[in-house]
Amino acid sequence: MFMSDKIRKGMAEGSWIRRMFDEGNILKKKYGADKVFDLTLGNPIIEPPAEFVRELKKLAEYPALGMHRYMENAGYLDTRAAVATQLSKETGLKLTAGDIVMTCGAAGAMNVILKTILNAGEETIIFAPYFVEYLNYVDNHSGVPKIVPTDEQFQPKLDALEKAISKKTRAIIVNSPNNPTGVIYSEKLMGQIGEILRKKESRYGTEIYLISDEPYRKLIYDVLKYPSPLLFHQRTIIATSHSKDLALPGERIGYIAIHPECPQKQELIDGFIYCNRTLGFVNAPALMQRIVRSLQDVTVSIDDYRKKRDFLYKNLVEMGYSLVTPQGAFYMFPKSPIADDVAFVRTLQEALVLTVPGVGFGGPGHFRISYCTDDRTLSGALEGFHKTAKKYGLK
Repeated sequence: MFMSDKIRKGMAEGSWIRRMFDEGNILKKKYGADKVFDLTLGNPIIEPPAEFVRELKKLAEYPALGMHRYMENAGYLDTRAAVATQLSKETGLKLTAGDIVMTCGAAGAMNVILKTILNAGEETIIFAPYFVEYLNYVDNHSGVPKIVPTDEQFQPKLDALEKAISKKTRAIIVNSPNNPTGVIYSEKLMGQIGEILRKKESRYGTEIYLISDEPYRKLIYDVLKYPSPLLFHQRTIIATSHSKDLALPGERIGYIAIHPECPQKQELIDGFIYCNRTLGFVNAPALMQRIVRSLQDVTVSIDDYRKKRDFLYKNLVEMGYSLVTPQGAFYMFPKSPIADDVAFVRTLQEALVLTVPGVGFGGPGHFRISYCTDDRTLSGALEGFHKTAKKYGLK
């Protein structure tokens, strides 16, 4: 057998996001790219801000000696210090460079964290709907994902969380603003989650880590504030990237940040550094580290994404679709007019509108729309949404 059974099974199940994207490419070849309206991938259409271009040009024209060589596995000290300074401003906590490890994106950060903390068979709680790769990340390190439901507003059910936590629970992953729903977890909710974790730690005599995956942290609308999980649990670890807030998904630059008062913090940091190397990342990209050092308080235009959200939300609601208003990120997760969300997405596909079924995110009966695309695509998709809504008897 030239391929492991596990990988063969994983490939067969695949990612619904990529599956719909690939099927969309077939439709584009058949009907023309301008006739197909692709709302599948969270691949930002907005270009990086001018400050990024400025820093890139500066490094290209005046390269520092040895700037493409290896550095400490944790990353450049001055870059980590810049990240710590920004997080300190946002949270009021006193983070230092020693609390930061630069990583190959948020995905790299998540894998480094889970590799460091998980023993075989230990559980990581994930709220549904979820970013599907969480399941793979936990499995990568011999952990067991445990799925906990959310309510109709996609807020975690606290009673279900309490029941789900056991002596085997090692971590809980939160993702706010959320992919695929766009909802934000409130300050009150995060405080309640923190209380539950401390109560369960005391009961079982264990350590439970709150892992916050937050690449959309700065993409928030309607003057809402982001309540950092760092403020609600000392065993909080942030995994994030600049893929969305600086529109750099292809550059794979992110970081891990740990609560400055986390027990056994230095041992954990040493573990992150070790796993960053042994997982094969070695270190985060040197050039990107030098650039983002100066861009910690810079973000793409939030208003551009808000306008896209408002345009699509208004039109979908007028057509009769039911959905929770996204508060951040650049996704919507409407209800499917029929129970079979895969069949519904196929019907949209016949109308040349590409979305992703909710079952791919552990949220059957819904479908995900990514609106980080150009306005022509959003406008062009309306006809297909309207045609499909009419077919299923929506308003």
